[in-house]
Amino acid sequence: MAVKIRLRRMGKKKAPFYRVVVADSRYPRNGRFIEEIGTYNPLVADEQIKIDSEAAKKWIGNGAQPTDTVRALLKKQGII
Repeated sequence: MAVKIRLRRMGKKKAPFYRVVVADSRYPRNGRFIEEIGTYNPLVADEQIKIDSEAAKKWIGNGAQPTDTVRALLKKQGII
């Protein structure tokens, strides 16, 4: 099972809001997930990012691969 840390799109049309989730890479973008570890709102001026650093470190330690976008968010938060 290849586990990814990726974004799950929420919100309405033209107003995206994302949840950072840990999911099997074979599942669809907004499909089933294992755990929700944070949120990301790109529409506010300071790009509101809230990620549970302990959970993210635990999943990365267990072999989960973050997507490029999530990797950038983790770097911005100082987790990676």
